[in-house]
Amino acid sequence: MAQRAVDSANPPRRRGSGGASETVAGFLPDFCDNRTVFLTVLVVELLAFVLALAKSHTLDRFWTELALVSLFVQWVALAAAMVLCRCRRWLARLPPPTVTLIALGIVQSITLLGSLVALRLVADANFGFGPPAPLPALLGNQAISGIITLLALRYFYVQHQWKQHVEAEARARFQSLQSRIHPHFLFNTLNTIAGLIRTRPDQAEQAVLDLGDLLRSALANQERITLGDELELTRRYLAIEHLRMGDRLQVDWQLAADLPLDTPLPALLLQPLVENAVHHGIQSLPEGGQLTIRIARQAHGLRFTITNPRLSGASDSLQGQRLAQDNIRQRLLLVYGVASRLEIAETAERYQVAFTVPLGES
Repeated sequence: MAQRAVDSANPPRRRGSGGASETVAGFLPDFCDNRTVFLTVLVVELLAFVLALAKSHTLDRFWTELALVSLFVQWVALAAAMVLCRCRRWLARLPPPTVTLIALGIVQSITLLGSLVALRLVADANFGFGPPAPLPALLGNQAISGIITLLALRYFYVQHQWKQHVEAEARARFQSLQSRIHPHFLFNTLNTIAGLIRTRPDQAEQAVLDLGDLLRSALANQERITLGDELELTRRYLAIEHLRMGDRLQVDWQLAADLPLDTPLPALLLQPLVENAVHHGIQSLPEGGQLTIRIARQAHGLRFTITNPRLSGASDSLQGQRLAQDNIRQRLLLVYGVASRLEIAETAERYQVAFTVPLGES
């Protein structure tokens, strides 16, 4: 029976790199992204609608103006987006004032080239009205293009500064929350080892070795670790607890076969919840019980579920239990937003905690 419990607490040990993908800094949006291009087209078309409305006095003239203006501004906007997309990594290394001048120069140059082509096409075609005077048309297009570009660049810069401020505040809060869980985890593990020293010194020595591996992960001040490392951390913790509780602690690992073990996660998401299940659930039962750890693969995320039995009629308002749960709830909110939340389901004899980690957003 003891061997069964120990084996069940040892899931496969697979590790991945967990490295984050390369990101590019800079206050300009990613014009290679489909959403950014779509928003650019939408905003530019609204601008074309306003310009055509200002220049037209009849309905027939309005539709003609809208078609011509839309063709011109969309061509300029998409050409500028393509150039900025190609220059994105180079621009990201430059200071904001230089980026502003270069982006403005790119848009102005494309506007001038487009204006010259458009004037030539309008002069050769017959749209029911005479072609505009070249110089006023060129100056007007350059002025409108410059004003709109400068306003857009200012908006991008302010938005970038705001995002940096929010991310810095969230990072500081995340580190503060994470630092609270490290001592709680360490002291409980040391207390477990202290209880083994006199009665089972050999097992206490093995527990110290496991603790050394735990400390390298839990106290390394890492914001992110892989799913495989989080499972290994939890496994080692359960091995220590099994030395203390023996057959009273049974662990049922229900892991999906296709788990992406190299997925990066915020450190110490699973282990504190498992620790709560042991200390505030199974430990209070004279006969012990079975802890179930389930990780299921869903369409867009991983579903974590921790279920444990508890003493019938026992209160779940213990401060240590609520502290860890509130900590993880806030960390999930900071990292994943509303896409992930801690869910608690309880009955008189069972307690379950679950949360979902979105894939590709960590």
